[in-house]
Amino acid sequence: MDKKFLLSYLNDSLALYEETLWHELGGIAGAKTDMVGVGFIRSQNITGNAAEDIIGNCIKAIVKNGIAEEIKYVLGGKGICLKLRVKGCCHLPAATKVKNDGIKPYMCPIVNMIVDRLIEQLGYETAYVTDLEVDEGSKQCQLICAIYENIDKIGQVSDWTKIPNP
Repeated sequence: MDKKFLLSYLNDSLALYEETLWHELGGIAGAKTDMVGVGFIRSQNITGNAAEDIIGNCIKAIVKNGIAEEIKYVLGGKGICLKLRVKGCCHLPAATKVKNDGIKPYMCPIVNMIVDRLIEQLGYETAYVTDLEVDEGSKQCQLICAIYENIDKIGQVSDWTKIPNP
């Protein structure tokens, strides 16, 4: 089977899944997609002693395996705001289709991979995507994710607009 056709087929399937879930669950749909993509990153034996190590090692594995061409990130806001810019992602066509069908994209397998490793390797309490902007023209996505190292971090407030974009 042609790899380009296969990738197109898989992205269409992923987009349909995301759209259907949105129509069924609305705003809570994102919480039901946080495991999409984690099987890959779990197979990569990612290690690290700090968030920066885990994030950096995840990015290396994702780029090395051709899932995305480039990923840049900034961690700020008392350590609870993770901003990512993902360029050349193989999942971009799915996010673009969802956007073009009138639903704001909310699922990102790449963020899911990184967050999974923060939770499983460093014991982070929880995380969620707060914003996902798809720009099909530049072939990139901008994401903002809240990551909570422990229960004491939940509810902390900081001005995320002062955190530079990656």
